[in-house]
Amino acid sequence: MELGLQQRQELNLLMTVELRQAIELLQYSTYELEQYIREQELENPLIVLKEKEVKPVYEERLHRKSSIYGTSEMPMDNVQCAEENKREELLKQAQFMYRDAPTQKLLKYLIYNLDDNGFLQINQLPTDTNVAFSEENIEKGIHLLQELGPIGIGARDLKECLLLQIMYAFPENKSAACLVENHLNLIADRKWKEIASKMNISMNEVKNLFDFIQSLNPRPCSFMSDASTKYLTPDIIVDLNEHGFTFHLNDGYLPGIHMNNNYSQYLTEKSDASKFVHSQYKNYQWLLNSIEQRRNTIIKIVRVLLDKQEEFFKHGFQSLKPLTLKDVADEIEMHESTVSRATSNKVIQTPFGSFDLRLLFTSKLETSDGNTISQTKVKKLLESFIAKENKFKPYSDQKIAEYFSTEKGITISRRTISKYREELRIPSSSKRKGIQI
Repeated sequence: MELGLQQRQELNLLMTVELRQAIELLQYSTYELEQYIREQELENPLIVLKEKEVKPVYEERLHRKSSIYGTSEMPMDNVQCAEENKREELLKQAQFMYRDAPTQKLLKYLIYNLDDNGFLQINQLPTDTNVAFSEENIEKGIHLLQELGPIGIGARDLKECLLLQIMYAFPENKSAACLVENHLNLIADRKWKEIASKMNISMNEVKNLFDFIQSLNPRPCSFMSDASTKYLTPDIIVDLNEHGFTFHLNDGYLPGIHMNNNYSQYLTEKSDASKFVHSQYKNYQWLLNSIEQRRNTIIKIVRVLLDKQEEFFKHGFQSLKPLTLKDVADEIEMHESTVSRATSNKVIQTPFGSFDLRLLFTSKLETSDGNTISQTKVKKLLESFIAKENKFKPYSDQKIAEYFSTEKGITISRRTISKYREELRIPSSSKRKGIQI
């Protein structure tokens, strides 16, 4: 075996720390950028921030966990926490109603084991030395808890929640209680004939019972969930005036970045201190350049969006045209990954609401006349078509796909219809079927 040295020349791409930081900066929302700037002030003695009197534009909204178009979560300022307030109110009410310590301790344990909808979630009973409850005591506490709050609070599941409402508010409706107790799964599957057969009742009675059960509240304690008022900061604001659409970045409130002149003398000296100052000065210049580059990139992208998606800004999502990240990247002569990062975590405020900027990008489907249509528009058509269908004979996914092909000229598969339907939270045809008397 012979040992030897070999010299070889290779060309590799290396990502510098500055480049990696610039990429991260591009992805920041305006709120996150502000926090990053303030962190840099603490780390770099050459950076001095000057606050501006301009306040950021906020949009007030009621925060919900679900959204029609899946708006992404943004950093927000909580005004109040409804969940904590309601739990405290229940606890105070329990302490007022029941004076003995064991009952108060039991109810406190149960109240803090309620989920966001007021359902009781207990996986196992406590076994420590301070708290010890038997299953009998838990059942007793649940009944006491249900007397404190709305009918249905403390239920272990949906069935118990509905039964509690029937028992306390409609005790005479034995048939409804029987249907919920024994055939709730058949209601979910809309197997009306099977329900009529098992309960030995007519379809008309099944319909009346179903209508009654629908009048009950499956979430009578939804006040426990977080319904507090929250505020988000849009990154881009689009306005409509007599001249058309205009836009501006909502970054006027960002602090001005200036250099601390006390260190200027070290930039012309040669010493250990000057080396440190030079490195920090380089970071200072990099921060200014990166923020400006981020700003210019976003402006270029929004200009293209205003041009390509003008109908969207006029009429909403039903007029959204097919547009991909690559289309915009080619238009502004940048890499697709740059556009992807620049549009991440950004909220755009339009005349009809605020949305995740990425929602303006949508894939396309082919039509029979050679044109294209956006996936978002197809979803809107699907939603509208199902809303108008015969509820006694709902269309299957295959029938809907055939309708789109023959009537709309949109080539789409059954599996794609099923996928879009699930994204829109529309149940299958069997679960959309109404009761035909």
